[in-house]
Amino acid sequence: MRLEDPFSPQMPDQNSALSGRTTPMHISSEHFVLDSSQTSPSEDDLSFAMFGMGCFWGAERKFWEVPNIATTSVGYAGGYTPNPSYEEVCSGMTGHNEVVRVMFNSDKVSYDYLLKVFWENHNPTQGMRQGNDIGTQYRSGIYCYGEEQIQSAERSKVVFQSELERRGFSEITTEIIHAPVFYFAEDYHQQYLGKNPNGYCGLGGTGVTCLI
Repeated sequence: MRLEDPFSPQMPDQNSALSGRTTPMHISSEHFVLDSSQTSPSEDDLSFAMFGMGCFWGAERKFWEVPNIATTSVGYAGGYTPNPSYEEVCSGMTGHNEVVRVMFNSDKVSYDYLLKVFWENHNPTQGMRQGNDIGTQYRSGIYCYGEEQIQSAERSKVVFQSELERRGFSEITTEIIHAPVFYFAEDYHQQYLGKNPNGYCGLGGTGVTCLI
C-alpha cells in the first residue's frame, strides 16, 4: 500500500487532531534489558537517534541488541497531540508515529550503523503500514537530531533505494525530517519484548542489505 493510495490511512491536520494533555507520561527510569536509565542515563556525551519502523516493540529490540547502546525507549512523535495515550495514537487522530529513541556514544556506535539496522529490519516501501499493521502510526521515519544526521539519512536512503530497485522493490516512502518532540509511551510498552519474550513482533525486513 503506497502513500498515494486513496484507501491508505490519512494523516489528520492540526485542527482535527486530538487535544491531548499537559501531563507527561510517567514511566520507570530503569531499562528492563540494559540496566541503564532510559530517562536520565549517567553516561556523558550521548547522542540521540529516533526511528519509526512499524510496531515499536520489535523496533526497540533491534536497537537494544546493538552492542554499546546506552539506552532505548519507545514513544510517540511526528504528530500534533501532546502527551498522547496509546489508544489515541491508534485512533489515527494524533498524527503520531510509533518510534524508538536511541541514546548512544558516537565513539562506540556510529550513526551510519544505526541507519543500517533501521533499513535492514523493516520494509520502508509500504507507506502507512508495516506488514499487517496498518495505520499512520506504523509509517517508516527517520527523525534527525541535527543537519549531519539529515545528510547521513538522505545518503543512506539513496544507497538503499538502489539496492531495493535491483531486487524489485518499489520507491522508499520513509519520511526524513528533523526530530519532533518525543513523548514516552506507557510503561508497559517499554522493552515489551524483554518483559514478554513470546510477545507479538510484526517486524520484518526485505532481505536486502544496506551497503553503508
